[in-house]
Amino acid sequence: MNDGTVHVRYLVDDVQAAIDFYTAHLGFAVNTAFPPAFADVIRGNLRLLLSGPESSAGRSMPDGRRPGPGGWNRIHLLVDDIDGEVTRLRAAGVAFRSDVVSGPGGRQIVLDDPAGNPVELFQPAGT
Repeated sequence: MNDGTVHVRYLVDDVQAAIDFYTAHLGFAVNTAFPPAFADVIRGNLRLLLSGPESSAGRSMPDGRRPGPGGWNRIHLLVDDIDGEVTRLRAAGVAFRSDVVSGPGGRQIVLDDPAGNPVELFQPAGT
C-alpha cells in the first residue's frame, strides 16, 4: 500500500513532550496519540511515529540492547527562510547542534527534539 506518505519512526523519552515540540515548533499535526507509549504526527506527506519506552519499538532486543533516541540519522525539513526559522526556534528555547552551514545545494542547521533526536532544517540554494 503506497499512498505517497513517508513513514519515519523516532524513539523518544517522553511522547507528550515530543507531540508538543513537533506541533508547536515544526508545523506537525497530531494523527493519533496514546501517551505515554505512542503517537504519530503528520506534516505534508511525512508521518512521524513517536515511540516511547513503553511502545513495542522500545522493547529490548534479544541480545539485551534497548532501543533509544538520538544518533545522527534525521528527518530533513525544507524551509523558505532558514534565518527566520532559526531566530523563531531559538527564541522558543530549542536546542541546536550547530550553526547554519552553507554548501553548494543550500543552507542547513541541525536541532534536537526533546529526546535528542536530530531534525535538519534545509533551505535549498536560490530560495
